[in-house]
Amino acid sequence: MKITVLCGGEGPEREVSLRSGAAVSAALSGQGHEVVCADIQRKNDIFSLFRDGRGGFAFIALHGGWGEDGTLQAALEMMGVPFSGSGHSACALAMDKTASKALFRWKGIDVPKGIEVCRGTTAREIMESSRLPSILGKSGKLVVKPCCSGSTVGVSILEGTDLLGEALQEAFRFDSRALVEEFIPGRELTVTVQEENGIPSCLPVIEIQPSMGFYDYASKYTPGASEYIVPAPLSEFVHRRVEKASLEAHTSLGCRAYSRVDLRLGDDGFPVVLEVNTVPGMTATSLVPKAAAAAGISFGSFLDRVVENSLRNGRP
Repeated sequence: MKITVLCGGEGPEREVSLRSGAAVSAALSGQGHEVVCADIQRKNDIFSLFRDGRGGFAFIALHGGWGEDGTLQAALEMMGVPFSGSGHSACALAMDKTASKALFRWKGIDVPKGIEVCRGTTAREIMESSRLPSILGKSGKLVVKPCCSGSTVGVSILEGTDLLGEALQEAFRFDSRALVEEFIPGRELTVTVQEENGIPSCLPVIEIQPSMGFYDYASKYTPGASEYIVPAPLSEFVHRRVEKASLEAHTSLGCRAYSRVDLRLGDDGFPVVLEVNTVPGMTATSLVPKAAAAAGISFGSFLDRVVENSLRNGRP
C-alpha cells in the first residue's frame, strides 16, 4: 500500500511528532509498504500531497494542535482520503479536556473535579470560588493545565494555591482556556485500546514511574527518565476496573481503530480517567509500542492493524 506519514506541524509538540513520523515510516516500510514521510508545516500542505488521488493512505502522526483536534481529519474526510485513527468529531472531543470530561461524567466515568477558566481569570478569582475547597480535596494539591494541549505541555502541579497565578500564566501560553483540577494521589497508568472489526480491546496496562517529580514532558521523552512496568501489577479486580474505564472512555468519544487512555489509579483502587489521546506518541520511548510489544505484537504489525481497521471501520 502507498502510505504517506503526516508529521511535524507547527505547535509545541513538533519535535516529538517528527520523531513519531520517522519511527512509523521505518516500521511501515519494514512491513513492505511504499512509504513517504511528510513534514507538514502548514495546514494547506496536505492539499498538494493528496491532490488528484496522490498520497494514498494518510497515517497521522501529528500530535496536538490542528493535527489532533479534528481539523486535519476533517480536511482529509472532505477530500475522500483514507487515514488512520478516529474521525474529526472524536478527535475534537478528545482534544478538548473540558468537553470530553463533561461527556465522561454524563456517561458515569470517573474524572477529576475541576473548573475551566478563561485567559484573564486571576488566581484571586479562583481562590474566592466556592468550588475550590472540593477541588483541593484531601491532598491539598492542584493540577493546572491547558484545555487543548498534549505531552503535558503547560501543566503544573501545585502544593496549595501560592503559585496559582504563575501556573495559570504558563497554561495560558498554550491555550486561551485552562483547567484547574484536583490532584488524584495514586499510580499513573495508561492503556492502549485497539479495535478489530470495530470491537475494542485493551493491550496490557502500563504503570509509569517517573524518576523525579511527575510525568512531565522531560520524563516522557528523555530515555531513562521514567520506569515503565508492563503489565502493571494490578489485582484482577482492579485490572477489570481499569480496562472497563478505558474502553468506556474510548467508545463514548466515538474513537476508531486505536487510542491511548491515561488514568490515575486512586489509593482507593478506583481508576480516574485523565484524557484520551487519539494520535498518541510513537517514538522510541512512547507507550503504545511498549504495550504492543508486551502483547507480543511487533510495532510494524500493530501499525498494520491500525491501517487495516481504519480502512474497515469507517468514521462518524
